[in-house]
Amino acid sequence: MPPVSQLKAKKVATASTPAVADAAKSLHHAPTRKKVDPRVRTILQNSIALNQRSLFVIVGDRGRDQVVNLHLFLSKAHVTKRPSVLWCYKKELGFTSHRKKRMKMIKRQIQKGVRDADKDDPFELFISSTDIRYAYYKETHKILGNTYGMCVLQDFEALTPNLLARTVETVEGGGCIVLLLKTMSSLKQLYTMAMDRFLLSLSGCDNCLVVDDELNVLPISKARDITPVYEGLDPATAKEHMLANHPAAQELRELQQSLAETQPVGSLVGCAVTRDQAKALLTFVEAIAEKSLRSTVALTAARGRGKSAALGLAMAAAVAYGYSNIFVTSPSPENLKTLFDFVFKGLDALGYEEHLDYDLAIVRVNIFRNHRQTIQYIHPEDAQVLGQAELLVIDEAAAIPLPLVRKLLGPYLIFMASTVHGYEGTGRSLSLKLIQSLRQQSAAPATDADAKEAAASRTLREVTLDQPIRYADGDPVESWLNRLLCLDATVSKTIVGCPAPNECQLYSVSRDTLFSHHPVSEAFLQRMMALYVASHYKNTPNDLQLMSDAPAHQLFVLLPPASSYARSGDDGEAEEVLPEPLVVLQVCLEGKISRQSVFNALSRGVRHDGDLIPWCMAQQFQDETFAQLSGARVVRIATHPDYMGMGYGGHALEQLEQYYRGAFDLLDVDGPKVSQAKPKMAMSDAASDLHSETIGVRSADQMPPLLVRLSQRAPERLDWLGVSFGLTRQLFKFWKRSGYFPLYLRQTANELTGEHTCVMLKSLNVETEGNWVGTFSRDFCRRFLNLLGYEFKKFDSVTCISMLEAARKDAAGESATPAVGKLDAAMINRLLTPHDLKRLESYANHLLDYHVILDLVPTLAGLYFNYDEVRGELELKGLQQSMLLGLGLQRKTISDLEKEFELPSSQIMALFLKIMRKFSGYLTDVQTRAIRDEQMQARAGAAAAASSLPAEVNNGEAGSDSDASEDDMDVDTTPPPRQAQPSASTRWAAMRASGQRCQRVSSPRAGQWRADGLQSSRQAAKAATVVGRE
Repeated sequence: MPPVSQLKAKKVATASTPAVADAAKSLHHAPTRKKVDPRVRTILQNSIALNQRSLFVIVGDRGRDQVVNLHLFLSKAHVTKRPSVLWCYKKELGFTSHRKKRMKMIKRQIQKGVRDADKDDPFELFISSTDIRYAYYKETHKILGNTYGMCVLQDFEALTPNLLARTVETVEGGGCIVLLLKTMSSLKQLYTMAMDRFLLSLSGCDNCLVVDDELNVLPISKARDITPVYEGLDPATAKEHMLANHPAAQELRELQQSLAETQPVGSLVGCAVTRDQAKALLTFVEAIAEKSLRSTVALTAARGRGKSAALGLAMAAAVAYGYSNIFVTSPSPENLKTLFDFVFKGLDALGYEEHLDYDLAIVRVNIFRNHRQTIQYIHPEDAQVLGQAELLVIDEAAAIPLPLVRKLLGPYLIFMASTVHGYEGTGRSLSLKLIQSLRQQSAAPATDADAKEAAASRTLREVTLDQPIRYADGDPVESWLNRLLCLDATVSKTIVGCPAPNECQLYSVSRDTLFSHHPVSEAFLQRMMALYVASHYKNTPNDLQLMSDAPAHQLFVLLPPASSYARSGDDGEAEEVLPEPLVVLQVCLEGKISRQSVFNALSRGVRHDGDLIPWCMAQQFQDETFAQLSGARVVRIATHPDYMGMGYGGHALEQLEQYYRGAFDLLDVDGPKVSQAKPKMAMSDAASDLHSETIGVRSADQMPPLLVRLSQRAPERLDWLGVSFGLTRQLFKFWKRSGYFPLYLRQTANELTGEHTCVMLKSLNVETEGNWVGTFSRDFCRRFLNLLGYEFKKFDSVTCISMLEAARKDAAGESATPAVGKLDAAMINRLLTPHDLKRLESYANHLLDYHVILDLVPTLAGLYFNYDEVRGELELKGLQQSMLLGLGLQRKTISDLEKEFELPSSQIMALFLKIMRKFSGYLTDVQTRAIRDEQMQARAGAAAAASSLPAEVNNGEAGSDSDASEDDMDVDTTPPPRQAQPSASTRWAAMRASGQRCQRVSSPRAGQWRADGLQSSRQAAKAATVVGRE
C-alpha cells in the first residue's frame, strides 16, 4: 500500500483543471514572513494607553487578511481580553460565517489537495476563535447600545454617512476601525469620484493610518510620524495611570468621598464612572426626594456618555426612597439591558439581596424588603396603564415617536434620556419640540388669571452629559467624524447689528467648491450646517451627502451687507472676514415628466421615487398635465436662530422667486467661466504611485467661486415653486404670508412627529397657471371641508380658517373658488324644511335651547363656507367663523371650544346666538325676495298678455278682470326693512285674518305659502288670452 504522501502527490498531479493546480501551488507555497511597520504597533499601543480609538484604511483586495494581524496586535496589547469584532458588509461577505459549512469546505479542499491538512489557515483560526458579530449595513440599527473592540467595514462603496457614524460609535477606547478598499493604482481614483473631501479629511485625523494590503504606510497618513506616548510601560498600565491622574477622575473621587456618609446617595454615587454621571445622579435624587409628581428631568447627551446607566442608578434610588409603582419604557425591551444591569448594581450597593429582598421576572422586578414595590416595563403605546404610576422612566426617548411621548406625560415624576447629537435626527425632534414645550410650561408665570394652568404645569430640570465613557475625552476619531459629518456644528454670531432685510442679498453656492475641503469652504460649510441643526429638527448625516451629490439640488444663502461683518485690523485697514449666512435655502428641481410616464404610473397605481410634488399632484388629482411642468421644491429653509421672525426668511424666498422669474439682469453670463467639473488627475503618470503620491487641496484657480451673485447665473425656466412640510400654525403662517397656497394635506400623521404633511405651491408662469391653479384650489377646498370631521378634527379652528383663506386666493389675490352655483330659495328648501326655519327663528328669539338646533349647524356651516354669496352677506368675524367651523364641520363640543379659545362657555354661547340670528335673518330675506320676484314675474306676464288684446276688449271686461286681479293680490311690492321683515308664520296669520284663502303649493319650492291672489292673476291672464284669440 503506497504511503499517504504519495497519494496526496498523486491527487495534486491529477488535478482536473489548471485553476485547481494554481490554487494548490499558491496554498502549498509558504507565506513570506515580513516585518510589520512599527508605526502600526505604535498607533495601536498609543490608542490603548490613551483610551482612544484608531482608524485604519486598508487599500487592496487582500486587506481582509490583514484584519487578522491587526486583531492579533490588539489582543497582545490588551493582555487581559480578546477584543470582540463587528463585521459589517453590504450583501456578500466573501466567506461563510457558518461553522459547519466552513468545516465541510475545508474538508473538500483537503480532499482535492488544495489545502494542507497539517497547516492552519490564520484567517480560519481568526474567525473560529473570535467573537464576531456579522451585520448587513441595512441592519446596523440592531447593534445600537452594544460595544465592540474592533469594527470592520467592508464594501466601502455602499457606506453612507449614517452607517459610518452608527458603526464607528460602537467601538470602545483602545479599539480600532478598519475600512477595506479595493485595489487601486492611485488614491486619486477616489479623488475624482467626488470623494476628495473624505480622502483629504483622513490626513487630518491624528490616529489614522492609510496602508496597503501588506500594511505599508502610505504618505497621506498624518500619523506616519507617530511616536510612543509612554516609554517603558505596557499599554494597559499606561491606561490605568492616565485614567487615575485625569482631573475629572480626581473630582469624581472627591465627590464620592464627600458623600460617603450620606445614604442612600453615597452608595449610588460610588457606582458612577464619570463626574458628569455622578452630577446627573444627584439631580435625579434631588427630584426623587422632593416627591413632587409634576416634575420632569430631561437627560440629553451624545452616544456613549452613560445615560442608561445613570437612569438605572436613579431607579435604584427611587426604590430606596419608597416609590412603589415604577414604570420604564423604551422602543424595545432589548434596549434596556444596560439600564437593568445598573438597577441591580444600585440595589446591590444599597444592600439589597436577590430572592431575599427582590425577585426578577422577564420584564418586571418585585421588591418586598420594606413594602411591595415594582419596576415594570411597558410598551410606549400602553400609556393607559400609568394610572397609578409614581415614576416613569423613558430611555432612548428620541427613538419613540413624538406623539407617543406626549401621551406618556402625566401627573407623576418623569425621567427621560435622549440622544440629541450624532446621526439620530429624531433626537433633535425631541430637543426642539418636546423639551421646548416643557421649558415654556416651567417658565410660565403663576398669576391669578392662569392659576389653574400654573398648578398643572410641570417643573423641568435639564441635565447634559459631556464626558464620554467608552473612550477618552477628545478622542481623535470622534473629532474627525464630527468634522467630516458636521455633527458638532454650532451657531456663531459675527454680524454687527441687525441689517435690514432689503439690504441683504441672496447668493448661489457652488457645491463643488463647498465640499473641496478648502479651509475657507470648510468653515462656511460648518456655518451652513449649524443653521440646519439649530432651525430644523430632522437632521441626519445623509443630509450632507444629499447636499453634496444630488444633481437636482441647489444651495442659496442670504448674506448681510459687507459692512455688517467687516472688521478693522491693527493698521486700520479692513480685514477680509468670512460672511455669516442669515438664511440657507436648499432647492430641488422637479417636474418635466413625460405625459406617457405619468399615464403609465397612474394606470398601474404606482408612484415613482423623486419628484415629490409632481407625483403627489398627479396621484391626488389624477392629472397628467401638471407633472409636465417644471418647478422647484424648497427642501429646507433655515434661518439664523438670533434673527428669526425678522423677515429674513421671507426676503430670501422673495429673491428666490424673482430669480426664477428672470427679474435679475444677467451680467457676464456669456463671459469666461471657471470650469464646474473637477480636474481629472493623470492616473497613468509615473508619479501617481500609491506609495509615493501626495494629495492636497486643489488650488483656488481650479475651483469655481464659492459664492455667485444671482445676476451672474442664468436661472432655470420654472412654472411653479413649492414646499412640503409638517403642518404647524407658525409654519403655515410663514408660507401663507409668502404667497403660497395649499393643495394637499395628508390625512395620516407622520409617525415620528405626529404632524400632517402639507404641500403648498406658488405659480411663476402666468401662461400656464390657469390650467391648474383654480381647478386644484377648488378641489382642495371641497375635499378639505368634507374631511374636517375626520382626521382633521384635531386641528385648531384658526388654522383651518387660515388654510381655507389661503386656498381661495390665487397668485393675483383674487378669489379662486367661486360659489358652486347660486344659492336661491329652491336650494334652501332642499336643505331646510319649514320646521327647520321655524326652529332657527325661535332660537334666534331666545325661545329654544341650542340643543334643539344643533342638527342644523353642519348644514348652515356648509352653506357659509361653500358659497361666497353667503359669506359676503353674513360678514362673520374671525372668531365667529372659527366657532362655526369648529361646531359645524369639525363636530367639536362647546367644552372643546372653551379650551381652544380660552373663553367661558357663556361668551361662546352669546357669539353662537349672534351667528344663528344672522343666519335666520338672511334665510328669511332670501325667501322673501324669491316670493317677490315670482309675483313681479306673474304681474309682468299678465300685463304682457293684456297688452296683446284688442282695444275694445282692453277697455272692457278684461280690463276689469285685470283690475280685479290686482285688487285680489293685495300684496305690497315695496320690500320692508330687513329688521322689520315678518316671519313666515306671521305672514300666514295676517293673511288668514284678512280673509284670504291660502294654500300650500306642492312644487319644487315646497314650503312656500302663497295667497290665492297669485292664482287669480294667472286665471285672469289666461282668460284674456282666450278672448284675444276669439
